[in-house]
Amino acid sequence: MARVADRHPANAPGEWYVDRRCIDCDVARHYAPDLIHALPDGQSVVTRQPETPDEELALWRAAQACPTRSIGTMARRQAPPGVFPYEVTPGVYVCGHNDRRSFGAHAWYVPPAPAAAGLLVDAPHWDAELVAAMEAAGGIGHVLLTHRDDVADARRFAEHFGSRVWIHSADRDAAPFATDILGDDETVIADGLVAFPVPGHTQGSVLYVHEERHLFSGDTLAWFWRDGDLGVFRGATWYSWPSLQASLRRFVESDHRFEWICPGHGKWHGAPADEMHRRLADLVERM
Repeated sequence: MARVADRHPANAPGEWYVDRRCIDCDVARHYAPDLIHALPDGQSVVTRQPETPDEELALWRAAQACPTRSIGTMARRQAPPGVFPYEVTPGVYVCGHNDRRSFGAHAWYVPPAPAAAGLLVDAPHWDAELVAAMEAAGGIGHVLLTHRDDVADARRFAEHFGSRVWIHSADRDAAPFATDILGDDETVIADGLVAFPVPGHTQGSVLYVHEERHLFSGDTLAWFWRDGDLGVFRGATWYSWPSLQASLRRFVESDHRFEWICPGHGKWHGAPADEMHRRLADLVERM
C-alpha cells in the first residue's frame, strides 16, 4: 500500500499520489500515460487527477500493477473488484500485480480454450483475487518462462494449478521446479504454441508464439511507446548483443508471424501481421 508519509511533493494536488519508493520501471505510465509522468530522475508522479470513471480505473490498474505499491489515495481507498486480469486483446490478459523481483515485468494469462490449456507467461506477484479469477476462467495448464529474470511467484502458481513449467536449459537454475526444459531448437509445446529460443538478453531467453497472433517476448523485444515502434533493450542485453541480433534475424526469416506483442518490459501493441513483420525486419537491420 502507498505511504502517505512518503508522498512525493511533485504530485498534483488531490486524492491520488505516488510515493518516493518508485523504481522507474515505467509500469504505471503504461496504464495511465495521461495522468502519471516521470520526473527527470525517473520518479513517477501524478500530474493530473482523474476526471472520468475510465481515468479512475486506469489509476487503479497502475496502482495494482506497481511493483512497489507506490500509488494510492490519500483516503486509503480499497480497489474495486475485477481490476485484473485485464484483457488487452480478445483472449489475452495482462495480470498486473507486477513483482519487484522482476523489476516490475508484466506477466500474461491466456484462459483455457475448448482444445487448449490455460497459459501463464512469466509470473506476477501472488494475489488471491487474481488467482480466484484464474480459477474461475479454468486455471493454468502451462507456465511459460521467457527467461531467468521474471520467474517471481511462478512456482506457487504452478503448484496451485498443477501446471507444467517450461524454461530454457541455459536459465533452468532460476526455476529448479521446472518440469519441461527447452533446448536450442524451436519446440512445439502444444497445438498453436511454439517456443523459439532467442539468446541475447539472457542465454536462455525464449519467445513464445501463440496462434501466430500473439508474441510473448519477455525482455527480448517490446513496443517502445514513446518512439511508436518495436525496440530492444541494448543496455539490458546481459548475455550477448551479437547473439541477440542473430536470434532476431532467425525469427524474422522464420515462417512465424504475430499481430500482438506482449512483452515483459515495455508496452504491448497490436497491428496487422505484415506491419509487425516489417517493423521487426527493420529493427534487425538497425541493430
